Amino acid sequence: MLSKKRKSQSYILGLLRLVKNLNFIFKSSNSFLFDIGSIAFILYKFFMINDLLQFLTYENIYYIANIGVVPCWLLLIISPNHIITKFFVKSVIIPLLLSTAYIFIVCQIYITENIFEIFNLYLGLNELYALFSNEAFLLIFWLHFLSIGLFVGNWIASDSQTYSISKIFVIISLTVTYFTGPVGLIFYWLIRIFYSRKINYYE
Repeated sequence: MLSKKRKSQSYILGLLRLVKNLNFIFKSSNSFLFDIGSIAFILYKFFMINDLLQFLTYENIYYIANIGVVPCWLLLIISPNHIITKFFVKSVIIPLLLSTAYIFIVCQIYITENIFEIFNLYLGLNELYALFSNEAFLLIFWLHFLSIGLFVGNWIASDSQTYSISKIFVIISLTVTYFTGPVGLIFYWLIRIFYSRKINYYE
């Protein structure tokens, strides 16, 4: 029901923009061929955007995000200093993509749901459980988890080079962090203490 409502709303908004653009073209152009070409281009963009919106279901976003971060983790494990790793994993590219998906879902929630329900999670476990029964809210939490997990993995890979930590310990730390973030972080911190020969809480 909600998906049909979203589709109808997107089509209505798209058609309104289409009419506005067509009106502008006819007023500003003296060339009939230019008008036809512009109309064809606008129609193409309109249907392409709507096809993209239909493709970006919550299920598809979940699969794309899940599969998309796996190569990033493999690059951190196998070759953290490679130019591809630096460009894709250690830059803002992946976080920006995950953030874009996050914002897209938040906008969808704003259109179809009461977005302020997200603050109910502070009221107790039952409220959190009820919130997670909504796939939109569950997905933004999962994207949040993927983003933070990748950030921690990136930090481990970079920080381990400062103390020349053995590759095997870095691989174990990154693997554990991928599956259970906090446990992997604690494991790496203990290894870090051993190699740095000091307990440092702020560097």
